Amino acid sequence: MPLRITCRAAEPLDLRADVTALGVFVFTRELPAPLKPLDALLGGGLTKLLAKEEFTGKKDQSLSIPMLGRGPSERLVLIGLGEKTAVGDGDVRALAAKAARLTNVDRSAHLVLGIPIELQEHLRAAAEGLELGAYRFTKYLTGDRRPKTELDEVTVAIAHKPGAKTKRAIELGQRVALAINQARDLSNEPGNALPPEGLAAAAQAVAKEHDLKIHVFDHKEILRRGMKLIDAVGRGSVHEPRFVHIEYVPKKAKKRLVFVGKGITFDSGGVSIKPAAGMGEMKHDMSGAANVIGLMDAVAVLQPEVEVHGIVACAENMPDGNAYRPGDVWGSLDGKTVEIINTDAEGRLLLADALAYARTLAPDLLVDNATLTGACVVALGTTCSGYYASNDATAELFRRAVKASGEQMWQLPLLEDLREQLKSEVADIKQTGDRFGGSITAALFLREFIGEAKHWVHVDIAGPASTERLLGWAQSKGATGHGVLTFLALVEQAAE
Repeated sequence: MPLRITCRAAEPLDLRADVTALGVFVFTRELPAPLKPLDALLGGGLTKLLAKEEFTGKKDQSLSIPMLGRGPSERLVLIGLGEKTAVGDGDVRALAAKAARLTNVDRSAHLVLGIPIELQEHLRAAAEGLELGAYRFTKYLTGDRRPKTELDEVTVAIAHKPGAKTKRAIELGQRVALAINQARDLSNEPGNALPPEGLAAAAQAVAKEHDLKIHVFDHKEILRRGMKLIDAVGRGSVHEPRFVHIEYVPKKAKKRLVFVGKGITFDSGGVSIKPAAGMGEMKHDMSGAANVIGLMDAVAVLQPEVEVHGIVACAENMPDGNAYRPGDVWGSLDGKTVEIINTDAEGRLLLADALAYARTLAPDLLVDNATLTGACVVALGTTCSGYYASNDATAELFRRAVKASGEQMWQLPLLEDLREQLKSEVADIKQTGDRFGGSITAALFLREFIGEAKHWVHVDIAGPASTERLLGWAQSKGATGHGVLTFLALVEQAAE
C-alpha cells in the first residue's frame, strides 16, 4: 500500500512519532540550530554523544539514538548531508530513502522527516525517496514470515504552511516512486509467475490505466515482421516471446525519445546452460524491460511535452530440443546475419531486433537498458551501472541526467579495435567477442543495429546483486529501478 505522506508546518522535534529523522549539514563545533533544544533537554548529552560517535554531518554518516522517553519520538535518527553547496535532488531523495528504510528496520510505523529549510524546495524528491526506501517485496511471505509492523505514515516537517504546490510535489514524487516500485515488483516475481506473456500483460495494464496506445506482437507477428533473433532466443521455451511498444504522444511534443528494455523473464543460459549456483537470480534478467514499463507509468503521471516510446522484447531462454545452438546462423530484423557463439549471450539478440524496430521511429534520443553482461559488474561492482554513448554530446547529455537523478553510473568506452572480435567467417557478425572486454563488445554489437540514429545510449545495468545498496532503497533483491530516475531526467530535460 502507498504510504500516507503529509506535510506540517512545525519543528520536527515537536511532532510525535515512532522515529524522527533529521537531515544534518556538515558542522564543526557549534551544534546545528534544530538540535539545540534537544541538547538542552538532555543536559548537553547530545553534544557529548555526537562527539563520541564523531558524527559531524558528513555525507553518508548516520546515527540512531533511542530517546528513552525524553522526547515525543521513541528514536531519533541523524543523517549526514555533507556540505550545503553540494546538495540537490539526489541527496534529498537518498535522505528520505534512508530514513524510511531505517524506520522499517526499527519495526516502526510512523516517521517524522525533518528536511533543512534550504532543501524544502525538493519535496518531490523527498516523496520519491520515502516510497523507494519503504519498499519491501513480501508478496509470497505468509504467517510469521510476514512483517508484523511496516512504515505506513510519514509526516514531513517544513517551515511554511503547505499549499497546493507542496501537495502536488508530494503527490508527483510518490506516484513516480510507485511506478519504480512496480518495476521492482516485476523483477522480483519468480519466473513461474511472470513468463513473457505475463510481462506483456503488465505493460498492457499500465497502458490501460493511463489510456496510452500499445502494440503487443505475439509469436506469429514477431515471425511475420522478421524479428528472427527474438524468435531464436524464445524457441526453447513453452512460453512464446512477446514484443511490446507503448506510446506516450502529447499534442505539443518537443522531441521524441525511445527507450528499449531487455525482457528475459528467466535465463537458464539455454544450451550453454549456466551453473546451478545463482541461476535462481536470473528471474531478474528482465530488469531492463521492467524499467521501461515503470518509466512509461511515471511519464504518463508527469505528462511532459515530450513524445516517449517504450519498447520491450520479452522471451524466456530455455534449453529444449527446439532451442537455438552455438554455431547457428540467424537473420535479424535489420537484415544482418548473426553467428551464435554462446546461447547465454541472448539479451543482445533481443535488443538487436528491438533497436532495429526502434530506429524506424526516428528518435531524437534512443536509449536501451539491460542486465546484459557480468563483465560490467566485474568492472564497476554491484552498485554502479555502465553506459556507452554514440558520441560525446550524447554522453554529456546522459551524464547530466545521471547527476540530476542521484544514481550511480559510469561511462565506458566504445573501443573500436575490439570490433575485430565480432568478425565472423560464416555470417555478417558474431554474437560475442573474446572473454576480455565483454561489456564493450556487447555494446559494439548493439551499435550495429541502431542504423542512422545519431544519439544512442546503451546502459549495462548493475547485476542482480546490486539491490541492497542502491541509495539504500531495496529490502529485496532485483536490480530494477536503477536507471528509471535517470531516464525520467532525460525526458524532463527534453521538455525544457
